[in-house]
Amino acid sequence: MSGASNPLTQTGEPVTWNFKLLAQNDLGGFGGMGEGMSITIARDGRRIIWLAHESAPKNFTGVDVSDPRNPKVVVQTELPKPYMRSNSLECSANNIMAVAYQTQKVGQQPAGLELFDVSVPEKPRLLSFFDCSGQHSRGVHQLWFCDGEYVHMASGAPDFKPSHPLDDQFYRCIDVRDPARPQEIGRWWMPGTSATDNIAPPPRHPLDKGYRAHNTNVYKQRPDRLYLCYIDGGMFVMDIRDKASPKVISHWSNSPPYTGFMHTAVPLFDRNLLLVTDESTEEAGKDWPKLIWVLDIRDETHPVSIATCPMPPVDAYKNRGGRFGAHNIHENVMLPTAWYSDQVVLGTFFNGGLRAYDISNPYQPKEIAAFVPPAPKGSPAGAVQLNDVFVDEREIVYTVDRFTGGLYVLEMDF
Repeated sequence: MSGASNPLTQTGEPVTWNFKLLAQNDLGGFGGMGEGMSITIARDGRRIIWLAHESAPKNFTGVDVSDPRNPKVVVQTELPKPYMRSNSLECSANNIMAVAYQTQKVGQQPAGLELFDVSVPEKPRLLSFFDCSGQHSRGVHQLWFCDGEYVHMASGAPDFKPSHPLDDQFYRCIDVRDPARPQEIGRWWMPGTSATDNIAPPPRHPLDKGYRAHNTNVYKQRPDRLYLCYIDGGMFVMDIRDKASPKVISHWSNSPPYTGFMHTAVPLFDRNLLLVTDESTEEAGKDWPKLIWVLDIRDETHPVSIATCPMPPVDAYKNRGGRFGAHNIHENVMLPTAWYSDQVVLGTFFNGGLRAYDISNPYQPKEIAAFVPPAPKGSPAGAVQLNDVFVDEREIVYTVDRFTGGLYVLEMDF
């Protein structure tokens, strides 16, 4: 490989290395894409990818990707209020979609969870709304919904008062086996983050993004385990056999000395490994480094960090505009429309684009592909800001831009 083709020696210029760009769709000019991506098969056999929007005016977009070289928007919905966002969504195998609604400020409405029947993509049918608004709540930031039975989510609640305003979202489990009547059956928060706790609140981090729940991943291989990232609070492995009473099995944190905002935890069960990401939230590399971590969880009561995925020098990207560092990874959701791999991890890095790593040797992850497109015209960051990635069972890769780039469809070439 020549130095010019190796992204690890790049100076921040656009690159397509071991990916093949099949198509791009600007989603009608409405970008602002969040971290919710999920694929369903419609009644008529069409393959639809559903995309959450990070900010108003759009709520979610459905794109027909039956032909990945010709993606077509088939539906785009509106948010009822300009201060709302639908940053997260996920679908079950029976064409039910859960959508998270978060407001900019506490007390605003509507804030919560909506369920839709999307078997006819052009006509999403509202099944129910679960209200999470309240005096100290901004609603739901993230949710996990694969099994068609439970929504695991990071949410506020009308009866929860945080000990600090930034700690307003915690883990909630919602029973949606009757999708017309969602019911909470369990909750847990990091000790010290509720005003009702009888222990001292946790110390604040220098960048202070809050001690609150983020990703709430549960897998069918271990339905009694919750892999819960808690932003500045690190990552928790939770026992949820009794969903009404979640219990901590272990806790892992790298901050301090790192700068917090733990985002996603993806277990690789057959290999006794756990992938964990920290989200970059500051521009110009202020919170560098933000990485993908590899943990050994042979003993799940004692996770041990054994490696991180390599990244280009921060100086190559920090001044390109926007953020540079890890965000989300393909989460191996257990759906028939999703790709599963415990050997390769794909992640988004904002202006660092999309990157793939071979982790067959978990002690020495190797970068094997990268896609950094040119900055979309009119991007507020002045650079691409790739926000999330999803890979379908055909090994077609979908990634979205936080601002104006819309949806990119790629093929793995490695």
